[in-house]
Amino acid sequence: MRLIERRRMMLGVGLLPLGLGRARAQALQPLPTPTGRVILTVSGKIGVTNEGETARFDRAMLEAIGLASFTTATPWYDGPVTFEGVPMTRLLQRLGAQGETVQAVALNDYSTDIPVADFSQHGVLLALKRDGNYLTVRDKGPLFIVYPYDSDPALKSPRYYGRSAWQVARLVVN
Repeated sequence: MRLIERRRMMLGVGLLPLGLGRARAQALQPLPTPTGRVILTVSGKIGVTNEGETARFDRAMLEAIGLASFTTATPWYDGPVTFEGVPMTRLLQRLGAQGETVQAVALNDYSTDIPVADFSQHGVLLALKRDGNYLTVRDKGPLFIVYPYDSDPALKSPRYYGRSAWQVARLVVN
């Protein structure tokens, strides 16, 4: 390896921890207090909170984390729909979460345990919108955990449909 290439490689490797440290520092910034109606409370193994040992979010706070979208068919709607929401990996990173699973609890106390690995492996969203409209309680909202079911035939199964909680009100990181 030439000396210049070796130096570039060493410089790049040397800067890697700085980049990771910067990303971690952003994730652990204080969480503001919600000013609107709280639609999500997160507890458990999280490093960033805004009320006691919990992180409480209004819609604007969730949207500020950053949104993504995908279009997929589901067993709950006729034809493909477009979901828009916060990538679960981004939400957990923002909270400095350290768990292996997330328990999603709905308004009606339905709960399901979701492996954290699913979030990065499948690009799972905490959806706020369907086809451009905010989800209402009547339409599985205000929050709906959805997988891009069309991206992998394995996702079209009871295992993943059961992890797709709607009317999500709380998340517990375990």
